[in-house]
Amino acid sequence: MVNEYVILVDEQDNDIGVMEKMQAHQEGLLHRAFSVFVFNDKKELLLQQRALSKYHSAGLWTNTCCSHPRPNETIKDAANRRLFEEMGLSCDLKIETNFIYKTPFDNGLTEHELDYVLMGATNQNPTINKEEVENYKWMLMADIKKDIISNPNHYTSWFKIALEKVF
Repeated sequence: MVNEYVILVDEQDNDIGVMEKMQAHQEGLLHRAFSVFVFNDKKELLLQQRALSKYHSAGLWTNTCCSHPRPNETIKDAANRRLFEEMGLSCDLKIETNFIYKTPFDNGLTEHELDYVLMGATNQNPTINKEEVENYKWMLMADIKKDIISNPNHYTSWFKIALEKVF
């Protein structure tokens, strides 16, 4: 497996270094990330269920895709790369906002991210990468919000935070 690196940032999103991804999650250091939300013409959001082999939040439902930009990669380029790698989709993505969150996990890792939210639109169904994604579904925002109230443990922490901040 090739080491992946994340961009460490301060709270104003200034680059302060680069670190191996797992080390950044072990130390809980703030790093740049993104979350992609893709909608169809019916105003349904494309959700993915994270692969069962993921090192945290395995099997949980979340936004269309999310990851980290590589050093010297823009947020939009990284988001387009991962959207295609995880979901087999391409669409025009627009940065909407960003927010900082910190979530510790039971396995000792911590997500501490400055997370950019990007939005896009397509009516195509994804061709999922089974190493990254277990399943997918399209849902209306009202139905997602109701299901999160009933089943909060079925969803990733950052997805729930992003929904509160953006929608």
